Amino acid sequence: MALNIAVLPGDGIGPEIIKQALRVLEVLQKEGLEMTFIEAPLGGQAYDQYGHPYPEFTQKICRAADAVLLGAVGGPQYDNLDRPLRPERGLLGIRKDLGLFANLRPAVLYPELANASTLKPEVVAGLDIMIVRELTGDVYFGQPRGMRTNENGEREGFNTMVYSESEVRRIAHVAFGIAMKRGKKLCSVDKANVLETTEFWKEIVIDVAKEYPEVELSHMYVDNAAMQLIRNPKQFDVMVTGNIFGDILSDEASMLTGSIGMLASASLNETKKGLYEPSHGSAPDIAGKNLANPIATILSAAMMLRYTFDNEAAAQRIENAVKKVLAAGYRTGDIFEAGMKRVSCSEMGDQIVAAMS
Repeated sequence: MALNIAVLPGDGIGPEIIKQALRVLEVLQKEGLEMTFIEAPLGGQAYDQYGHPYPEFTQKICRAADAVLLGAVGGPQYDNLDRPLRPERGLLGIRKDLGLFANLRPAVLYPELANASTLKPEVVAGLDIMIVRELTGDVYFGQPRGMRTNENGEREGFNTMVYSESEVRRIAHVAFGIAMKRGKKLCSVDKANVLETTEFWKEIVIDVAKEYPEVELSHMYVDNAAMQLIRNPKQFDVMVTGNIFGDILSDEASMLTGSIGMLASASLNETKKGLYEPSHGSAPDIAGKNLANPIATILSAAMMLRYTFDNEAAAQRIENAVKKVLAAGYRTGDIFEAGMKRVSCSEMGDQIVAAMS
């Protein structure tokens, strides 16, 4: 049965990096892996065409697909739109629409890129962390929210941080399941000393842990976790946390690897249908210049094959091709260092496609 993949190029560098990921998938397609691709707009591109960042046309395509491969959304030309019409609301919309509650953000440092990290090589060499972020709850989605004038006549903004027990339990099960397949170590990140929401989070995670006696569970306040990611990142294997903390910590962890342009991500629902996208943004300053690093998007395609389609061999094939190209010294500008071979976005795609052979 063919794998039906919705392709959302998006804005900025999105179309450039998506093109290279599709070239890699087409190698597997030509060898017999049945895949169909259907393209749709999201974000600013969708607003330009349909007047909405997640229009009904795109909704239908994404709901019918087995998985979604996304480039990036956003651009300065959309900053003055009403908030519900901004490109980022399209991203929030598709997450909610498809029930994508579990965000997986691996932070892996390839040996060849140890010098690209801002930390000392001995601190980050061998880094391999998986951050599991709850994606559809927390302060980003909590109600009520908005802006108002208070009883003293002063304007104020307000948001609500809230988690239900079922939301915490399901993300905890995802994190424990991943930990079971890795080093059987899980660190749950909260701020239970200050926030009742995360005190509740901690209680539920401890309860779920009873079902995974082989996993060593630890807890850490988010401020300490942020510090420890810089001080001693290799102490972590799998981390699980809520939406806002995960948003911040996963970006911090990404920079340990030398460039956010290297990091893939997956967002899954309860049936393993997923949205796969690079961790970086739309980089409008380099859009259209063939300078972007496509590796994060290519590795996101590998995650798609692994987590939604259960094709570990194909996923590893892509990942090994990336390793081979990096070992040969090819670098886009974001990870370039003296003595390496500087290549464009499309040239990096050329090398990875060749390495797949």
